[in-house]
Amino acid sequence: MQDKLTADTGKLADASIVKGDVTGWFEELYHDADGDSSIIPWADQKPNPYLVEWLDKNKIDGEGKTALVIGCGLGDDAEELSTYGFNVTAFDISPTAINWAKKRFPNSDVEYCVADLFDLPKKWLGAFDFIFECYTIQALPRSVRTEVISKVASLTAPEGLLLLFCRGWRDDQTEDTLPWALKKEELKKFKALGFSEISFEEFWDHHDSNRYRFRILYKKI
Repeated sequence: MQDKLTADTGKLADASIVKGDVTGWFEELYHDADGDSSIIPWADQKPNPYLVEWLDKNKIDGEGKTALVIGCGLGDDAEELSTYGFNVTAFDISPTAINWAKKRFPNSDVEYCVADLFDLPKKWLGAFDFIFECYTIQALPRSVRTEVISKVASLTAPEGLLLLFCRGWRDDQTEDTLPWALKKEELKKFKALGFSEISFEEFWDHHDSNRYRFRILYKKI
């Protein structure tokens, strides 16, 4: 799942945020796409290559473990995790996205759900052995960043892992527009919430040299 934002997507997001609805534009985008995945900036119809690389490199075995995919979109990353044995739950705030994912993977073992990161089901809190968060935090304005990070952190079980992918803020960066790249200072919030940092990778995207990435693995203490 990439994060190639178009001018139209930015306008849609800005209009929603100005109205005080920081997430409403996701459903509007999926609905307006009318089944055309090329309209969705992050829908490549294949799992994120950096997730695939990480899973393979670390020889992950998800048998007997639960996993949650935040902002799952059309489901590719969730399906990839399922092939590693995880019992996967995947959610998105957009009903259209969830219905679309179910149609794409009619025989899937993944449990696809409509849910709001700002109003999570209580049964999910502290319930998952592995959390995958990819590009959701950066798609929400900085005004809610602290709250969003807290919500993401709340889903991880004790001793559980949180794998986070995002645009990384560069020291020489001045432009601050959607997607709002995560700053290292902001990411310290996870440690304050009871996580230890297992690894922190910084790299330029192999597929687009204009994108600077962070790939971080946390463990809930």
